[in-house]
Amino acid sequence: MLRDTRIRRAGPRTRRAIIDILKREDPQDAATLAGRLGLSAMAVRQHLYALRDDRLVTYEEQSRPFGRPAKLWRLTPAADDFFPDGHADLTIDLIQAMKRAFGSKGLDQLLAVRSRAQVETYGKRVKPEDTLPKRLTALAALRTKEGYMAAARKSADGGYLLVENHCPICSAAAACTGLCGAELEVFKKVLGDDVAVERIDHILAGARRCAYRVTRVRKANT
Repeated sequence: MLRDTRIRRAGPRTRRAIIDILKREDPQDAATLAGRLGLSAMAVRQHLYALRDDRLVTYEEQSRPFGRPAKLWRLTPAADDFFPDGHADLTIDLIQAMKRAFGSKGLDQLLAVRSRAQVETYGKRVKPEDTLPKRLTALAALRTKEGYMAAARKSADGGYLLVENHCPICSAAAACTGLCGAELEVFKKVLGDDVAVERIDHILAGARRCAYRVTRVRKANT
């Protein structure tokens, strides 16, 4: 009885923790989430079904060699309300107003000004003389402060990944696709000319996250 009381009291906090994990990670089963949270799989399932009733999570079944298929849980778009939206309505209104006032070329010029400011700001923390992992870690930290829930890690192919699990300007980026292209160019400039940066996952294309593959570039002998 005491244990059940603790679970009820921790309910909102635990459910928020589940939402945060599913935002940062690929779809998870209840057992994996239980291990992360230090709870029983049964307790986590109760929270997941409560979140499903609130239309915040859904699942897909994945076949396993033995036993019943596993339920892999992921967030629904309704869960985006738990994360910063960057004042979406105001931003979209401003973008549309700028298009009307300055046209597409004028908007591109404004994006260029924003990009130069980003490069300057990021360049104070991302030093070209640092190792690539250190540069990526610094950039991920800056992006996380801006609400992107970013992380840098080594990839299986020997390169690196810069992952952004949330986009606080997603609505604005949908209204102005140049924002995403401009940010990719910012990453290239900030990380240095000794690396190549390629977007491999894109939230606006339906992916769970935005992800960038970062690889070293071999300079030609001169």
